[in-house]
Amino acid sequence: MTWRLISHAATHPGAVRPRNEDALLDRPDIGLWVVADGAGGHGAGDVASAAIVAALETIGPGLSAAELLAQVRIRLTQVHQGLQEEAARRGPGRILASTVVVMLARGEHFAMLWAGDSRGYLMRNGALTRVTRDHSLVQELVDQGTLSEDEAESHPQANVITRAVGAQGELELDKISGRIAEGDRYLLCTDGLFKTMSEAEIAAMISGGSDALAIVTEAVGRGARDNVSAIAVDCQG
Repeated sequence: MTWRLISHAATHPGAVRPRNEDALLDRPDIGLWVVADGAGGHGAGDVASAAIVAALETIGPGLSAAELLAQVRIRLTQVHQGLQEEAARRGPGRILASTVVVMLARGEHFAMLWAGDSRGYLMRNGALTRVTRDHSLVQELVDQGTLSEDEAESHPQANVITRAVGAQGELELDKISGRIAEGDRYLLCTDGLFKTMSEAEIAAMISGGSDALAIVTEAVGRGARDNVSAIAVDCQG
């Protein structure tokens, strides 16, 4: 089966912040989409997220699925090391970091890789599923049974991530893969979206055919306190 993948991307500083530290890569020509969210409070989140996109946007066509996946991993590791080195040059305690969620699609299969709390969703047969699992302090508390999902969203440490490109130590990326089905709608987004709108509200917009720009615009209109970014990928047989 040859799928036609149609994508649309949008990003906005949000209703409060003057600066956008998110970055996007929309490459339907090679089946590659990336959302990166520069870690807030570190002073150079936009540098980190831009470095991720700059490294991945130069991947050329003609690669097999395995080669594309390998290139993404290699380049993200190089960015991770480069950000660590730049942070060291800037002085003790400095961190240049960014979350990342990547979607790759080839043939009948897709894969997502991620570090941090930017998310990947799948809408299939009218049901929205969160494909990724946050690397965050509150997610760990939810997994331990200390917090409920609803409590986690409003927790005072909800912005504390436990993995990121550029963070201390080696880069750890989680990966999940699956089969593509006709009619699938995939959504990659930063936390500025799902901390402004509930997953039920996001699902309603996706199932209603809203594109990434409409979803981001809705979140900003609701007073999003963080940068808001989204990429939607639609699968047509």
